[in-house]
Amino acid sequence: MVKVSIVGASGYVGGELVRILVRHPSVELVSLSSRQYAGEYVHKAHPNLKGILNMRFTGEDPATAASKADLVFLALPHKASVKVVPEIIKLGVKIVDMSADFRLKDPEQYKIWYNYEHPYPDLLQKFVYGLPELHRDELKGANYVSAPGCMATASIISLAPLYKYISDFPLIVDAKIGSSGAGGKPSLSTHYSERYGVIRPYKPAGHRHAAEIEQEISRLAGKTVKVGMSAHAVNIVRGILTTSHILTNEQITLQELWKAYREFYKNEPFVRFMMDKTGVYRYPDPKVVIGSNFADVGFDVDPHSGRIVALGAIDNLIKGAAGSAVQSMNLMLGFDEKLGLDVPAIHPV
Repeated sequence: MVKVSIVGASGYVGGELVRILVRHPSVELVSLSSRQYAGEYVHKAHPNLKGILNMRFTGEDPATAASKADLVFLALPHKASVKVVPEIIKLGVKIVDMSADFRLKDPEQYKIWYNYEHPYPDLLQKFVYGLPELHRDELKGANYVSAPGCMATASIISLAPLYKYISDFPLIVDAKIGSSGAGGKPSLSTHYSERYGVIRPYKPAGHRHAAEIEQEISRLAGKTVKVGMSAHAVNIVRGILTTSHILTNEQITLQELWKAYREFYKNEPFVRFMMDKTGVYRYPDPKVVIGSNFADVGFDVDPHSGRIVALGAIDNLIKGAAGSAVQSMNLMLGFDEKLGLDVPAIHPV
Protein backbone atom coordinates (compact mmCIF):
# COMPACT_ATOMS: atom_id res chain seq x y z
CA MET A 1 0.00 0.00 0.00
CA VAL A 2 1.19 3.50 -0.86
CA LYS A 3 0.71 6.09 1.88
CA VAL A 4 -0.87 9.29 0.57
CA SER A 5 -1.50 12.69 2.16
CA ILE A 6 -3.69 15.46 0.77
CA VAL A 7 -2.95 19.05 1.73
CA GLY A 8 -5.96 21.29 1.20
CA ALA A 9 -8.34 18.35 1.45
CA SER A 10 -11.48 20.32 2.30
CA GLY A 11 -11.89 22.12 -1.05
CA TYR A 12 -13.78 20.81 -4.05
CA VAL A 13 -10.69 19.32 -5.69
CA GLY A 14 -9.45 17.94 -2.37
CA GLY A 15 -12.84 16.33 -1.80
CA GLU A 16 -12.76 14.62 -5.18
CA LEU A 17 -9.25 13.36 -4.49
CA VAL A 18 -10.50 11.86 -1.22
CA ARG A 19 -13.56 10.34 -2.91
CA ILE A 20 -11.43 8.63 -5.58
CA LEU A 21 -8.56 7.56 -3.35
CA VAL A 22 -10.66 6.14 -0.50
CA ARG A 23 -11.71 3.38 -2.96
CA HIS A 24 -8.28 2.98 -4.56
CA PRO A 25 -7.09 -0.56 -3.79
CA SER A 26 -3.41 0.38 -3.48
CA VAL A 27 -3.66 3.62 -1.47
CA GLU A 28 -3.82 4.31 2.25
CA LEU A 29 -4.85 7.85 3.17
CA VAL A 30 -2.70 8.93 6.12
CA SER A 31 -3.33 12.67 6.40
CA LEU A 32 -6.11 14.97 5.18
CA SER A 33 -5.01 18.47 6.01
CA SER A 34 -7.27 21.52 6.30
CA ARG A 35 -6.71 24.51 8.51
CA GLN A 36 -10.35 25.57 8.23
CA TYR A 37 -11.76 22.18 9.27
CA ALA A 38 -8.99 20.92 11.55
CA GLY A 39 -10.40 18.37 13.99
CA GLU A 40 -13.68 17.96 12.11
CA TYR A 41 -14.78 14.74 10.45
CA VAL A 42 -14.27 14.71 6.68
CA HIS A 43 -18.02 14.60 6.04
CA LYS A 44 -18.31 18.07 7.60
CA ALA A 45 -16.88 19.49 4.38
CA HIS A 46 -17.80 16.58 2.11
CA PRO A 47 -21.22 15.26 3.18
CA ASN A 48 -21.22 12.77 0.28
CA LEU A 49 -18.47 10.85 2.11
CA LYS A 50 -20.46 10.24 5.29
CA GLY A 51 -20.47 6.52 5.98
CA ILE A 52 -17.60 6.03 3.54
CA LEU A 53 -14.68 7.50 5.47
CA ASN A 54 -14.34 8.01 9.21
CA MET A 55 -11.24 10.23 9.20
CA ARG A 56 -10.87 13.71 10.64
CA PHE A 57 -9.14 16.64 9.02
CA THR A 58 -5.84 17.62 10.59
CA GLY A 59 -4.43 21.11 10.82
CA GLU A 60 -0.96 19.88 9.92
CA ASP A 61 1.36 22.09 7.92
CA PRO A 62 2.21 20.76 4.43
CA ALA A 63 5.64 19.42 5.37
CA THR A 64 4.32 17.50 8.38
CA ALA A 65 1.49 16.00 6.33
CA ALA A 66 3.92 15.08 3.57
CA SER A 67 6.40 13.50 6.00
CA LYS A 68 3.85 10.77 6.81
CA ALA A 69 3.40 9.78 3.18
CA ASP A 70 5.08 8.30 0.13
CA LEU A 71 3.21 10.77 -2.08
CA VAL A 72 1.45 14.04 -1.34
CA PHE A 73 -1.22 15.90 -3.29
CA LEU A 74 -1.02 19.66 -2.84
CA ALA A 75 -4.49 21.10 -3.43
CA LEU A 76 -3.44 24.63 -2.55
CA PRO A 77 -4.09 28.02 -4.16
CA HIS A 78 -1.78 29.42 -6.82
CA LYS A 79 1.44 30.89 -5.33
CA ALA A 80 0.98 28.80 -2.14
CA SER A 81 2.45 25.51 -3.37
CA VAL A 82 5.67 27.15 -4.50
CA LYS A 83 6.34 28.19 -0.91
CA VAL A 84 6.22 24.64 0.47
CA VAL A 85 7.47 22.44 -2.37
CA PRO A 86 11.23 22.97 -1.75
CA GLU A 87 10.87 21.77 1.85
CA ILE A 88 8.79 18.74 0.81
CA ILE A 89 11.34 17.80 -1.86
CA LYS A 90 13.97 17.52 0.88
CA LEU A 91 11.81 14.85 2.54
CA GLY A 92 12.10 12.60 -0.52
CA VAL A 93 8.31 12.49 -0.99
CA LYS A 94 6.67 12.31 -4.42
CA ILE A 95 4.52 15.35 -5.22
CA VAL A 96 1.42 15.95 -7.34
CA ASP A 97 0.76 19.68 -7.29
CA MET A 98 -2.72 20.85 -8.27
CA SER A 99 -1.86 24.55 -8.58
CA ALA A 100 -0.38 26.46 -11.53
CA ASP A 101 2.94 27.00 -9.76
CA PHE A 102 4.90 24.42 -11.78
CA ARG A 103 2.90 24.02 -15.00
CA LEU A 104 4.89 26.35 -17.23
CA LYS A 105 8.42 25.39 -18.24
CA ASP A 106 9.59 28.90 -19.11
CA PRO A 107 9.91 31.06 -15.96
CA GLU A 108 9.44 34.19 -18.09
CA GLN A 109 5.87 33.08 -18.74
CA TYR A 110 5.02 33.50 -15.06
CA LYS A 111 5.79 37.20 -15.37
CA ILE A 112 3.41 37.46 -18.33
CA TRP A 113 0.50 35.33 -17.13
CA TYR A 114 0.77 35.35 -13.31
CA ASN A 115 2.43 38.72 -12.70
CA TYR A 116 5.26 37.43 -10.56
CA GLU A 117 8.82 36.23 -10.90
CA HIS A 118 9.02 32.52 -10.18
CA PRO A 119 11.21 32.03 -7.09
CA TYR A 120 12.42 28.54 -8.07
CA PRO A 121 12.87 28.48 -11.86
CA ASP A 122 15.23 25.51 -11.56
CA LEU A 123 12.36 23.36 -10.25
CA LEU A 124 10.13 23.98 -13.28
CA GLN A 125 12.08 21.46 -15.35
CA LYS A 126 11.77 18.82 -12.62
CA PHE A 127 7.97 18.76 -12.78
CA VAL A 128 6.22 16.73 -15.47
CA TYR A 129 3.09 18.27 -16.96
CA GLY A 130 0.45 15.85 -15.73
CA LEU A 131 -1.51 15.12 -18.89
CA PRO A 132 -1.10 11.36 -19.52
CA GLU A 133 -2.40 11.60 -23.09
CA LEU A 134 0.69 13.67 -23.99
CA HIS A 135 3.27 12.81 -21.31
CA ARG A 136 2.68 9.18 -20.36
CA ASP A 137 6.30 8.06 -20.73
CA GLU A 138 7.60 11.00 -18.67
CA LEU A 139 5.03 10.33 -15.94
CA LYS A 140 6.14 6.73 -15.48
CA GLY A 141 8.43 6.83 -12.48
CA ALA A 142 8.30 10.64 -12.15
CA ASN A 143 8.84 12.18 -8.73
CA TYR A 144 7.11 15.53 -9.29
CA VAL A 145 4.00 16.24 -11.34
CA SER A 146 2.09 19.43 -12.00
CA ALA A 147 -1.59 18.82 -12.75
CA PRO A 148 -2.89 20.85 -15.74
CA GLY A 149 -5.52 23.53 -15.57
CA CYS A 150 -9.07 22.34 -16.19
CA MET A 151 -9.88 24.44 -19.26
CA ALA A 152 -6.39 23.78 -20.59
CA THR A 153 -7.05 20.04 -20.30
CA ALA A 154 -10.26 20.14 -22.35
CA SER A 155 -8.66 22.41 -24.94
CA ILE A 156 -5.40 20.49 -25.32
CA ILE A 157 -7.00 17.05 -25.55
CA SER A 158 -9.44 18.21 -28.22
CA LEU A 159 -6.76 20.08 -30.22
CA ALA A 160 -3.71 17.82 -29.91
CA PRO A 161 -4.46 15.49 -32.87
CA LEU A 162 -4.72 18.53 -35.15
CA TYR A 163 -1.21 19.86 -34.55
CA LYS A 164 -0.12 19.19 -38.15
CA TYR A 165 -2.95 21.38 -39.48
CA ILE A 166 -2.05 24.47 -37.46
CA SER A 167 -1.26 27.45 -39.68
CA ASP A 168 0.22 30.84 -38.85
CA PHE A 169 -3.16 32.03 -37.59
CA PRO A 170 -3.70 31.98 -33.82
CA LEU A 171 -5.83 29.18 -32.35
CA ILE A 172 -9.11 30.47 -30.95
CA VAL A 173 -10.55 28.75 -27.87
CA ASP A 174 -14.02 29.43 -26.49
CA ALA A 175 -14.46 27.86 -23.03
CA LYS A 176 -17.57 27.49 -20.89
CA ILE A 177 -17.28 26.30 -17.30
CA GLY A 178 -19.56 25.48 -14.37
CA SER A 179 -19.62 27.27 -11.04
CA SER A 180 -17.44 24.71 -9.20
CA GLY A 181 -14.51 25.97 -11.27
CA ALA A 182 -14.45 29.03 -9.02
CA GLY A 183 -13.88 26.90 -5.91
CA GLY A 184 -15.87 26.80 -2.70
CA LYS A 185 -15.07 30.22 -1.27
CA PRO A 186 -18.14 32.43 -1.73
CA SER A 187 -18.15 35.88 -3.31
CA LEU A 188 -20.73 38.24 -4.78
CA SER A 189 -20.22 36.77 -8.26
CA THR A 190 -20.88 33.24 -6.95
CA HIS A 191 -23.89 34.25 -4.82
CA TYR A 192 -26.94 32.31 -6.01
CA SER A 193 -28.99 35.32 -7.06
CA GLU A 194 -26.07 36.63 -9.14
CA ARG A 195 -24.74 33.31 -10.46
CA TYR A 196 -27.91 31.43 -11.34
CA GLY A 197 -29.04 31.60 -14.96
CA VAL A 198 -25.93 33.28 -16.30
CA ILE A 199 -23.95 32.90 -19.49
CA ARG A 200 -21.30 35.30 -18.25
CA PRO A 201 -18.12 36.21 -20.14
CA TYR A 202 -15.60 36.74 -17.37
CA LYS A 203 -12.27 36.60 -19.19
CA PRO A 204 -12.73 37.47 -22.88
CA ALA A 205 -8.96 37.78 -23.34
CA GLY A 206 -5.80 36.92 -21.44
CA HIS A 207 -6.96 33.81 -19.58
CA ARG A 208 -4.00 32.12 -17.89
CA HIS A 209 -4.80 28.67 -19.22
CA ALA A 210 -3.92 29.94 -22.69
CA ALA A 211 -0.26 29.73 -21.63
CA GLU A 212 -0.55 25.98 -21.04
CA ILE A 213 -2.33 25.42 -24.35
CA GLU A 214 0.38 27.37 -26.16
CA GLN A 215 3.10 25.42 -24.38
CA GLU A 216 1.70 21.97 -25.17
CA ILE A 217 0.44 22.54 -28.71
CA SER A 218 3.68 24.37 -29.64
CA ARG A 219 5.62 21.35 -28.42
CA LEU A 220 3.57 19.06 -30.66
CA ALA A 221 3.62 21.36 -33.68
CA GLY A 222 7.35 22.08 -33.42
CA LYS A 223 6.76 25.81 -33.71
CA THR A 224 5.41 28.70 -31.67
CA VAL A 225 1.61 28.63 -31.56
CA LYS A 226 -0.44 31.58 -30.32
CA VAL A 227 -3.77 31.04 -28.56
CA GLY A 228 -6.63 33.46 -28.11
CA MET A 229 -8.93 32.24 -25.36
CA SER A 230 -12.27 33.49 -24.04
CA ALA A 231 -13.86 32.05 -20.90
CA HIS A 232 -17.53 32.08 -19.86
CA ALA A 233 -19.29 31.07 -16.66
CA VAL A 234 -22.45 29.11 -17.44
CA ASN A 235 -25.38 27.85 -15.44
CA ILE A 236 -24.11 24.40 -14.47
CA VAL A 237 -22.27 23.27 -11.34
CA ARG A 238 -19.73 20.94 -12.97
CA GLY A 239 -18.33 20.58 -16.44
CA ILE A 240 -16.40 22.32 -19.19
CA LEU A 241 -17.04 22.60 -22.92
CA THR A 242 -14.34 24.07 -25.15
CA THR A 243 -14.98 24.97 -28.77
CA SER A 244 -11.72 25.66 -30.57
CA HIS A 245 -11.11 26.99 -34.06
CA ILE A 246 -8.15 26.36 -36.36
CA LEU A 247 -8.11 28.66 -39.38
CA THR A 248 -6.44 27.12 -42.39
CA ASN A 249 -6.15 27.63 -46.15
CA GLU A 250 -5.90 23.88 -46.75
CA GLN A 251 -8.75 21.77 -48.10
CA ILE A 252 -9.30 19.23 -45.31
CA THR A 253 -11.92 16.51 -45.20
CA LEU A 254 -13.77 15.08 -42.24
CA GLN A 255 -12.29 11.68 -43.12
CA GLU A 256 -8.77 13.10 -42.67
CA LEU A 257 -9.70 14.37 -39.24
CA TRP A 258 -11.15 11.00 -38.25
CA LYS A 259 -7.87 9.39 -39.22
CA ALA A 260 -5.85 11.95 -37.23
CA TYR A 261 -7.94 11.53 -34.06
CA ARG A 262 -8.11 7.76 -34.22
CA GLU A 263 -4.37 7.45 -34.71
CA PHE A 264 -3.53 9.92 -31.92
CA TYR A 265 -5.90 8.41 -29.36
CA LYS A 266 -5.99 4.75 -30.39
CA ASN A 267 -4.72 3.51 -27.00
CA GLU A 268 -6.22 6.12 -24.68
CA PRO A 269 -8.53 4.64 -22.02
CA PHE A 270 -10.24 7.92 -21.11
CA VAL A 271 -10.70 9.66 -24.47
CA ARG A 272 -14.00 9.06 -26.25
CA PHE A 273 -15.20 10.26 -29.66
CA MET A 274 -18.66 11.84 -29.54
CA MET A 275 -19.60 12.03 -33.21
CA ASP A 276 -23.13 10.74 -33.69
CA LYS A 277 -25.26 11.70 -36.69
CA THR A 278 -28.50 11.14 -34.79
CA GLY A 279 -29.78 11.34 -31.23
CA VAL A 280 -29.45 13.97 -28.52
CA TYR A 281 -25.71 13.79 -27.84
CA ARG A 282 -24.20 14.24 -31.30
CA TYR A 283 -21.14 16.12 -30.07
CA PRO A 284 -19.30 16.41 -26.74
CA ASP A 285 -21.48 17.65 -23.89
CA PRO A 286 -20.33 18.01 -20.26
CA LYS A 287 -23.61 16.51 -19.10
CA VAL A 288 -22.50 12.98 -20.05
CA VAL A 289 -19.05 13.04 -18.44
CA ILE A 290 -20.01 14.31 -14.97
CA GLY A 291 -18.40 12.23 -12.21
CA SER A 292 -16.05 10.46 -14.62
CA ASN A 293 -12.47 10.76 -15.83
CA PHE A 294 -13.52 10.71 -19.49
CA ALA A 295 -12.66 13.43 -21.98
CA ASP A 296 -15.12 13.51 -24.87
CA VAL A 297 -13.87 14.98 -28.14
CA GLY A 298 -15.53 15.88 -31.43
CA PHE A 299 -14.67 17.81 -34.54
CA ASP A 300 -15.98 19.21 -37.80
CA VAL A 301 -14.83 21.02 -40.94
CA ASP A 302 -16.26 24.33 -42.15
CA PRO A 303 -15.03 24.79 -45.74
CA HIS A 304 -16.98 28.02 -46.11
CA SER A 305 -14.80 29.86 -43.56
CA GLY A 306 -11.68 27.68 -43.78
CA ARG A 307 -12.15 26.39 -40.25
CA ILE A 308 -11.53 23.19 -38.34
CA VAL A 309 -13.69 23.06 -35.20
CA ALA A 310 -12.53 20.95 -32.24
CA LEU A 311 -14.78 20.26 -29.25
CA GLY A 312 -13.85 18.95 -25.81
CA ALA A 313 -16.01 18.13 -22.79
CA ILE A 314 -14.82 17.11 -19.32
CA ASP A 315 -15.84 17.24 -15.68
CA ASN A 316 -13.66 20.10 -14.44
CA LEU A 317 -13.21 18.48 -11.01
CA ILE A 318 -12.33 15.00 -12.33
CA LYS A 319 -10.55 14.90 -15.69
CA GLY A 320 -9.88 18.60 -15.19
CA ALA A 321 -8.29 18.09 -11.76
CA ALA A 322 -8.52 15.15 -9.32
CA GLY A 323 -9.08 12.34 -11.82
CA SER A 324 -6.23 13.32 -14.10
CA ALA A 325 -4.01 13.76 -11.04
CA VAL A 326 -4.79 10.23 -9.82
CA GLN A 327 -4.20 8.92 -13.33
CA SER A 328 -0.77 10.58 -13.20
CA MET A 329 -0.16 9.13 -9.72
CA ASN A 330 -0.93 5.66 -11.03
CA LEU A 331 1.68 6.09 -13.75
CA MET A 332 4.21 7.52 -11.29
CA LEU A 333 3.86 4.49 -9.04
CA GLY A 334 3.70 1.81 -11.73
CA PHE A 335 0.01 1.00 -11.23
CA ASP A 336 -2.56 0.39 -13.95
CA GLU A 337 -3.43 3.97 -14.87
CA LYS A 338 -7.17 3.19 -14.78
CA LEU A 339 -7.02 2.08 -11.13
CA GLY A 340 -9.71 3.84 -9.11
CA LEU A 341 -10.93 5.73 -12.17
CA ASP A 342 -12.77 3.28 -14.42
CA VAL A 343 -16.25 4.32 -13.35
CA PRO A 344 -19.01 5.59 -15.65
CA ALA A 345 -20.39 9.08 -15.55
CA ILE A 346 -23.69 9.86 -13.79
CA HIS A 347 -26.67 10.32 -16.08
CA PRO A 348 -28.94 12.16 -15.95
CA VAL A 349 -27.67 15.04 -13.83
